[in-house]
Amino acid sequence: MEHRHSSPGVDRGIENHSPGGTPHGSHAAGPAADDHMVHSHGQHAGHSVAMFRNRFWLTLALAVPVVFFSPMFAELLGYEPPAFPGSAWIPPVFGTAIYFYGGRPFLKGGLNELKTRTPGMMLLIAMAISVAFIASWATSLGIGGVDLDFWWELALLVPIMLLGHWIEMRALGSAQGALDALAALLPDEAERVTAAGTETVSLSELRTGDTILVRPGGRMPADGTVSGGQAEFDESMITGESKTVLRAPGDPVVAGTIATDNSVRVRVSAIGEDTALAGIRRLVAEAQASSSRAQALADRAAAFLFYFAAGTGVLTFIFWTLMGSVSDAVTRTVTVLVIACPHALGLAIPLVIAISTERAARAGVLIKNRMALERMRTVDVVLFDKTGTLTRGEPELKEVAAAAAAAGAAAGAAAGTNSATVTGQDAAQNTVQNTVLALAAAVEADSEHPLARSIVAAARERGLELPTADGFTSLTGRGVRATVDGRTVQVGGPALLRELGLQEPPDLAATTGAWLARGAAVLHVVDGGTVLGAVSLEDAVRPESRQAVRALQARGIKVAIVTGDARQVAHAVAAELGIDEVFAEVLPADKDKKVAELQGRGLKVAMVGDGVNDSPALARAEVGIAIGGGTDVAVESAGVVLAGNDPRAVLSMLDLSRASYRKMWQNLVWATGYNIISVPLAAGVLAFAGIVLSPAAGAVMMSASTIVVALNAQLLRRLRLNPAAVS
Repeated sequence: MEHRHSSPGVDRGIENHSPGGTPHGSHAAGPAADDHMVHSHGQHAGHSVAMFRNRFWLTLALAVPVVFFSPMFAELLGYEPPAFPGSAWIPPVFGTAIYFYGGRPFLKGGLNELKTRTPGMMLLIAMAISVAFIASWATSLGIGGVDLDFWWELALLVPIMLLGHWIEMRALGSAQGALDALAALLPDEAERVTAAGTETVSLSELRTGDTILVRPGGRMPADGTVSGGQAEFDESMITGESKTVLRAPGDPVVAGTIATDNSVRVRVSAIGEDTALAGIRRLVAEAQASSSRAQALADRAAAFLFYFAAGTGVLTFIFWTLMGSVSDAVTRTVTVLVIACPHALGLAIPLVIAISTERAARAGVLIKNRMALERMRTVDVVLFDKTGTLTRGEPELKEVAAAAAAAGAAAGAAAGTNSATVTGQDAAQNTVQNTVLALAAAVEADSEHPLARSIVAAARERGLELPTADGFTSLTGRGVRATVDGRTVQVGGPALLRELGLQEPPDLAATTGAWLARGAAVLHVVDGGTVLGAVSLEDAVRPESRQAVRALQARGIKVAIVTGDARQVAHAVAAELGIDEVFAEVLPADKDKKVAELQGRGLKVAMVGDGVNDSPALARAEVGIAIGGGTDVAVESAGVVLAGNDPRAVLSMLDLSRASYRKMWQNLVWATGYNIISVPLAAGVLAFAGIVLSPAAGAVMMSASTIVVALNAQLLRRLRLNPAAVS
């Protein structure tokens, strides 16, 4: 007989000190597939990753003949391109295709920035390629007597910018993946109870007040209240808690949760957009929208360069016209506007991000959102969800206590048991405790409950031989019972003692009282009418958590914990780890509010969690970090995903953020500095000294600047990220 238990507070009759279990909250934000990722904010509005990718490859193919047949490029390298009828028109024809096809996203984006009076990267690129396009056609057609053949520059500029934006968008996140994951939690159909039996209907046909049948393994299609039967519900996709919860008549159940062991009838109370899951989706959308308005560093630099280039261009034209040289005025103005286009700036940030994400992946950290990488260095507090993040999310046997009455029964109750010696304990007392544990493990051996598995595992780790037990019976809400060597032995919590009319011996009550005070689950071992002893079980703290907390605090970052567990449980974990602040008994929907509360104090928050209920908080935080072993929605919602369950990987993210930010600024300084120096030279500020930057020389300097930026970004590969070596 398969036996399944609920949470310790229900199935085992253990006192439950948490504030309740009705899940309401969640969060989200993450990237969809490349071909469908579309941004609704900023310079990439309406553009998909696939669009930038496809345009890049086609324009790159068109750029090869343009560059090869360009007279200016051929002159720079000292070769003579082959001549044949029509060869002179290859650069203009292919260059025009590159301008209109490859340059369309930048022209459109530049126009939007112009309309909204928010000049940035798109407008700067659009200005440069348009000036190069017009000047090059004027040269090709012999208009105005100018010699400004920028076809090869245009042909290189557009693919480089497309490549930069393609790389950049692959690193950006969107909420669509998380919303899709949330929607996938609902079944397509429901089994509605009718007078004649049951009928299968689509979710759109369900109505409030309907009664539905949910079979074992079935997922709830709507919110409701159990009206018949009882079952263990897996609510981990909503609460993030691994323990199943017993739901009996009158108890609420939520859409997306699973009845694991029995069929139940549920009266529907909310459908569609009124369900808790729909509320989660709305929280996700709102939180993601509020965090997606941040402007990239490169955009701010581009806005500065636009005004700088445009202003310099105007002054250049006016000055040289007044000097009586209209030809020089046109040539130098065009040169200024073309070389102001940020080749290096367009790659400065995307290259750093691309290398950073690759280094992070090698350390088990998946960066899904560019802004998460930039923001991590600014974080003031890391808010950890407790269960499954700082702890294993599984119960672990902590202590065993024997009542005085157990000493007399030890010899006969567990004959043949090999007592393991524990340093520092009296041998006789140790034997009695092992007897109690062996009895408990024998009774629980046929149970699949997490507490039962922990007891059995602990007995085996101590090398105990378990007596033979048979006649296993589950006592719903109280514990379990079996026959051991002809005697009835029961294991359960306070509810079992109340049912049997038993009192804990005073010597045992003092010990179990201390266990309960720190939030442990307590199970008593009863032989007939005698309480032999008790065991305590607690959610095991990950060994890595201590190192992670200490390392964060050593870097000046505050650490906080948020959980739905009782205050004594949360404070016990916090005390063990040395955590600064505790938010306990927090309802699922309110984790998002705790993030907002910290932000209201002026703190920048990184949230680390693994459940659907964590997702709104993950999206609301400056940086959302999901444990990779968590739910799909939490993973989709976060800007960062830890491939494993090691919280020390948060330190890897922090170190990488700081290192990559330094590289971003170094590249921005180099790229912007190039423009600040080359633009005035192209304008002719040193013409009186015979120093004038020609279009060809400006193009060479621009290419050199791009190479320097690319090589500097490669230095990030020297960064070694090893969570196990954090300090």
